[in-house]
Amino acid sequence: MEMLQVIGISLIGAFFAMVLKEQKPNLSFLLVVFVGSSIFLFLVEKITAIVQTVERLAISSNVNMLYFATILKIIGIAYIAEFAAQITKDAGQASISTKIEFAGKIIILTMAIPILTAIIESVIQLVAS
Repeated sequence: MEMLQVIGISLIGAFFAMVLKEQKPNLSFLLVVFVGSSIFLFLVEKITAIVQTVERLAISSNVNMLYFATILKIIGIAYIAEFAAQITKDAGQASISTKIEFAGKIIILTMAIPILTAIIESVIQLVAS
């Protein structure tokens, strides 16, 4: 049922954006951003439930919470960068969109270095034993 709501909002927004695009392109773009943001806000509750479930699994599995928090941040950055890149593409700024995607990848790589270091150290310890 929730997917039907998302689809309904999206189709209505797309229809109005198409109608507005010929008359007022700036308003059309703002409508697209508003609809996209509304869908994201609609999903925040679902995202929170997923994070809480995965967090419970991580705690019961005795996973280091530092790594868990870092992985969640990485996932969040990936989604936010993709969202921003798509909005800038919608605005006709493909060049800026590419830069956003690149920046997201670099930030993700930077955040992943401690996890990669821990994995490499673990492998070295296993091989040395």
